[in-house]
Amino acid sequence: MGVVILLVMAAGVAAMLTRKLPTAFALVLLGVVIAFVAGAPLTGENSVLDTVLQEGAPALAATMIAILLGSWLGRLLDETGIAGTLVRKIVEFGGDRPVVVALGVLAVSTLVGTVTGSAPAAMLAGIIGIPAMIAVGIPKVTAAGTILMGIAAGMPFELPIWQFFSTALELPVPTVRGFMLKLFPFALAAAVLFVLVETRRRGVEHAWSLRSASAKPASRREQLGDAPWYALLTPVVPLVLALGLEVAILPSMLAGVLFALVTTTRPRDMNKRLLRTLYGSFEVAAAPIVLFVAIGILLAAVKLPGAVESLEPLVKAVSPQNPVLFVLVFTLLVPLCLYRGPLNVYGLGAGIAGVLIAAGIYPAVAVLGLATSYNQVFGVADPTSTQTVWSAQYAGTTPQQVMLRTLPYVWAVALGGLCVTAATYL
Repeated sequence: MGVVILLVMAAGVAAMLTRKLPTAFALVLLGVVIAFVAGAPLTGENSVLDTVLQEGAPALAATMIAILLGSWLGRLLDETGIAGTLVRKIVEFGGDRPVVVALGVLAVSTLVGTVTGSAPAAMLAGIIGIPAMIAVGIPKVTAAGTILMGIAAGMPFELPIWQFFSTALELPVPTVRGFMLKLFPFALAAAVLFVLVETRRRGVEHAWSLRSASAKPASRREQLGDAPWYALLTPVVPLVLALGLEVAILPSMLAGVLFALVTTTRPRDMNKRLLRTLYGSFEVAAAPIVLFVAIGILLAAVKLPGAVESLEPLVKAVSPQNPVLFVLVFTLLVPLCLYRGPLNVYGLGAGIAGVLIAAGIYPAVAVLGLATSYNQVFGVADPTSTQTVWSAQYAGTTPQQVMLRTLPYVWAVALGGLCVTAATYL
């Protein structure tokens, strides 16, 4: 039976890779089929309808709300000009020094990456940052990679991600936060190294020789005036509350929304801006929310007693228990999280993580280390991820070129995270 479930999973991966089915639809279908194969009844306890669909769909509800709040805060950073002001000030400070400009844009990308992820984060930092970097001679692939590496450096502090791993892996938020703090130095070091190495290795390219976004007319974001200096602290507010004062994730993010509103908006305009940005955030958050509904269904399916019993001997047989082998094997498997592969945590990887925990193969906190290490790779180098596609296209290059340039750096981040996991939790 376990072999059949693995074959079903392989078929699901093939459907996602070949784009026969959207990822969310494929995950829901996988969850239902796995439940039937595992012998789950149609209704009742541990059933397809009542357990997998009814209980699984809202299982990650807290994560969905966190995603919505992050998108709302991102909309406010955009509409109020906070993100654009941060980038402009950095570019003005850097002048015509390419490395200084790139490091400054990297810092802003990191800060934005703590608030929201995916394409909205790339757009907030890249709308102004990418043309500015290209204008001072930074190659377009390096410019796109700088935005992505910065977002990934901020990812360990992205509160919706804390909520996702806390809920999906059934771990307390402080445990997730503790590992993220250990992962952050690797992500930051790789991002800074990327800028320092790639800007020097590739040399300076004249802006006039590039067909890039810098030639485009100024967008609404670029035409906004500067936000007040104290409003620029908005991205830090949720972090200070959640990390420093240990306030719960959702209230911390709501505080960031209110801070952005109060510091940039006249009282008579607050209601309109609140509603406008909130409604706009639903458009941004819709795709990830649907994905998290599907992931919840898949997690509920792989945790069914029949599925765990069938998969446990197979998974245990191929899962290294020795810490050195753990690091070696899972480092070599890093490419499997690309192209929506089987180790992508926002796809079938979530189901595999659920099996590893439910079957007792690894402690939940070790699976956390594995999943978050892979997530650093996916967030930067996957040519199918929305932030990679947007950054590459806006810079005038291809996602595949960005992948080839950034993959060595984020692979090293994953190696660092796996070493910490093996040394600490195995």
